Amino acid sequence: MSNSEIVEVLELTAKLLELHNADPFKIKGYSVAAFYLDKYKEGELQFMTEQELTKLQGVGKSTATKIAQIAKTGTFPELEELIANTPLGVMEMFNIKGIGPKKIAVLWQELGIDNLHELELACLNGTVAKVKGFGANTQQKILDSLAFLKDQAGKLRMDKAEAAANSIINELKKTFEQVEAAGEIRRKSEVVETIRILVGTDSPALLQNTIGSIGLLVQDEKKSSPFVWRGNIQDVAVAIEIVAVKPERLVNELFLETAGEDHLGLAGTSGNTIWRHAYYETADTEHAIYEKAGLPYIVPEMREGAGELAWAETRTPDQLVTWDDLRGILHNHSTYSDGQHTLEQMAVYCRELGFEYLGIADHSQTATYAQGLKVEDVERQHEEIARLNARFASENPAKPFKILKGIESDILGDGSLDYPADVLASFDYIVASVHSNLSMTLEKATARLLKAIENPYTTILGHPTGRLLLSREGYPIDHQVIIDACAANGVVIEINASPWRLDLDWRWIAYCMEKGVMLSINPDAHAMEGYLDMHYGVANARKGGLTKDMTFNALNLGQIEEYLRGRAARIG
Repeated sequence: MSNSEIVEVLELTAKLLELHNADPFKIKGYSVAAFYLDKYKEGELQFMTEQELTKLQGVGKSTATKIAQIAKTGTFPELEELIANTPLGVMEMFNIKGIGPKKIAVLWQELGIDNLHELELACLNGTVAKVKGFGANTQQKILDSLAFLKDQAGKLRMDKAEAAANSIINELKKTFEQVEAAGEIRRKSEVVETIRILVGTDSPALLQNTIGSIGLLVQDEKKSSPFVWRGNIQDVAVAIEIVAVKPERLVNELFLETAGEDHLGLAGTSGNTIWRHAYYETADTEHAIYEKAGLPYIVPEMREGAGELAWAETRTPDQLVTWDDLRGILHNHSTYSDGQHTLEQMAVYCRELGFEYLGIADHSQTATYAQGLKVEDVERQHEEIARLNARFASENPAKPFKILKGIESDILGDGSLDYPADVLASFDYIVASVHSNLSMTLEKATARLLKAIENPYTTILGHPTGRLLLSREGYPIDHQVIIDACAANGVVIEINASPWRLDLDWRWIAYCMEKGVMLSINPDAHAMEGYLDMHYGVANARKGGLTKDMTFNALNLGQIEEYLRGRAARIG
């Protein structure tokens, strides 16, 4: 098990102990261990002996024994007993924002509520508001959280859905040559409701038999047919459809099963919809389908019916940003704050990937939960950056590589940036982000961001809504007002490439480009492998029609240094 998975088990144990009103010292033991181990980056817990574990901060002898058991089996007897004594519906309440184990215990033990449906009914009839310690505000927060959870049920983030689809595709390719992901997977949707896979075959029966041999797949027999297998992966609620398609129709069906309804309804110069051409006329390529309809070719990511034809009037697909267009990696974290790898490790791997610069942007001092950098830490980091840059320059003068001095400065409650002006001036660039006090009205959130955008030191507005896909709804903002302000103040907007975020939402990319606002595809990497999340960011950017010339980190090292010097000069 990974370190994060072990930490999750410890956190769950602490929650369940608190739910069952266990000894506070025992609860604290698991909580403290989880807290410190979440920050432990020196090695893999699963390979450590109990004696080695007891030497780690926050880990006692008893906890070390439990961690060793978790590493081997994923659980331990005390946790299994807690789970056995807790209704599944009560455990699902841990996903509700705004209430912890103690309040959940009250709902369960005093009101007899042991599932989300009964909880919703109790909130709707006002029962929860009358319970001591709750009130109308908490009741409404529970209802809002339940509505969010209900809306997200049966969905997967892009990364999880792609991984699930690829596992199925790899199994099917052992038997069939033509196997393609379609639908939301191919359109690079940030959230996927249905994993749709097409298989070119003249034998639907062979396909059905092959699917039946894939152990993780669970069929929904009522919804399936001889030509379409429907079901899901074991323990994963997202719907899966595997469709048998005649090989000669694969191109047409792949197009029809990929494009959104609004895109299929677009009419071309032929007078017919693109759906009609794709459905009735066999084509060798998807380009041919567009040609017959008299329409410009649209890449799969953009087939949503969301203005892609207007985009294509002045642009061509080869102008869309690609991974190969990116020249640097901005918004990354190191062990100076809450990253898993050192500044040197992050920089060396960035250079090995072929990039020209690494923008390090550790958390600022207010982010104590993430070991944000105090002023003396900033000075120490800048000294190390200078040493490393001198080394990189001497190692390969013909191919420059440089670390840029950045910071992810918290946008404080009043919209000001963390650190005084003289410290802010010491950075090459600043990513300004909200991390605290996320429960805001649209007016409050917009005003808070506006003040940060108007701060002359702000270079990039980080993850603008703070959303965590399928986990936390972002705070509401007036996107148009925020984008207009970024245009007026020369602020770049981030497309946070983490598959948890993908924020800015792709639907606002066109407006950014219209207003001349550049976008930066940032991985928000907390470890070296996090750089690869930029593939998701690129997919999200292409979906919104982002071109290379409007991508901030497609600037080469010389161009971005010139840009940053210009901003610094304007500040004075």
